[in-house]
Amino acid sequence: MSHTAHIRSHRKPRRSASTIAMRTGVAGGVLSTLAVAGASGAAHAAEPVTQTLELPTLTADLAAQVAQSADVTQQAAASYQLQAERDAAAAKAAKQAKTDLAEAKKKAAEAKKKAEEAARKEAAERASRTAERATLSASADTGSSSTGAGSSTSTSTSTSTATGSAAAVVSFVQAQVGKAYVSGATGPSAYDCSGLVQAAFKQVGISLPRVSQAQSTAGTQVGLDNLQPGDILYWGGAGSAYHVGVYVGGGMFVGAQNSSTGVVQKPLSYDPPSGAVRVL
Repeated sequence: MSHTAHIRSHRKPRRSASTIAMRTGVAGGVLSTLAVAGASGAAHAAEPVTQTLELPTLTADLAAQVAQSADVTQQAAASYQLQAERDAAAAKAAKQAKTDLAEAKKKAAEAKKKAEEAARKEAAERASRTAERATLSASADTGSSSTGAGSSTSTSTSTSTATGSAAAVVSFVQAQVGKAYVSGATGPSAYDCSGLVQAAFKQVGISLPRVSQAQSTAGTQVGLDNLQPGDILYWGGAGSAYHVGVYVGGGMFVGAQNSSTGVVQKPLSYDPPSGAVRVL
């Protein structure tokens, strides 16, 4: 036995191969894990760079699409508003046209009614004058028969020339010949029968009543066989005459006859008067 056999050796014991292999594997795994983690970290670190590069492009496209959509919406709204305004204007115009048409029809109906009333009035006036003349003619025929065959009711006229105020009256009425007859008119563009006589004598400062009934008694009654220029002729009874005129000499008279003839100058035979008065 060696003299050192009882001394414990200070050398480290040798490690077994399995232990070394195991430690080597662990270290390799750790290194592998670190490598994978590093690679993964590198990959994750690279992704934000890619997203940062692509995000502005996506945002710009989206903004362009939103802006285009807004323009289309605005144009559509403007179009709808314009169409609404046009529809409102058309409706207003149609309503106004309907109102104007109704007003035109109303005025046409009123005008037609007035024309019919005027025609009826004129027809009644003519009928009244015709009846009066027929009555006067019948009375004259009866009077002529009662005086006997030797008597005559023929009318003679004066051939004297008008002078002074009579000449002024005659000149005035002759100047109105051709103007219109309008019931109630007193000149200067239109007259009725008594309006013409009143206006003629006003020229010489004589104020006559307005209507024919009063004018037929305004002066001295004279016979139809003793007429002078400027005498007032009347048709109908004195005080109830329905028509008047002015004798102008030479068997002629001037009068505003009716709406068909207006102011005319005619021979006495055209419409023989019933009587006459003299105011000059």
